[in-house]
Amino acid sequence: MRSALKPSGLARLIRHLGPLVAVTFALSIGEARAADAPPAQGGGAQHKSTSSESYVIIDPIYSTILDGGKPRGLLMVELGLDVPDAKFRANVSKALPVLRDAYVRGLVTYASTAVRPYRQPNVEDIALRLQTITDKVMGKQGAKVLMAQTAIRITR
Repeated sequence: MRSALKPSGLARLIRHLGPLVAVTFALSIGEARAADAPPAQGGGAQHKSTSSESYVIIDPIYSTILDGGKPRGLLMVELGLDVPDAKFRANVSKALPVLRDAYVRGLVTYASTAVRPYRQPNVEDIALRLQTITDKVMGKQGAKVLMAQTAIRITR
């Protein structure tokens, strides 16, 4: 019968190698995340779906589709902005968090009131709403909303 105070060989090995394995695992995750992360603003080129200098990328926006007060699906909208004026483009880039927040708020309202799980969303209506939000947030026209993709996923 083994003593409760004396750890077995396997337990000793785990106790001694466990921290080393944990550190190695943490370092490998950190390296994988760094490899997947987009380059820093000034440190390299960000992946763009176009080579146009005037194109500003907006991350996809998701919103819940409601039907009868219950969540029935998800609306996904991918878009970008075409901003030919370099000075205005810099202002748009600085305002991206505010723009994104306004887009999310607008699409939440739109998805819960106008989108139904049994029909396709009106892309022209979504683009017009996003353009109106862009012009209002930026205080003037000059950033054209470019729709890349709109999709819905229905949950049952």
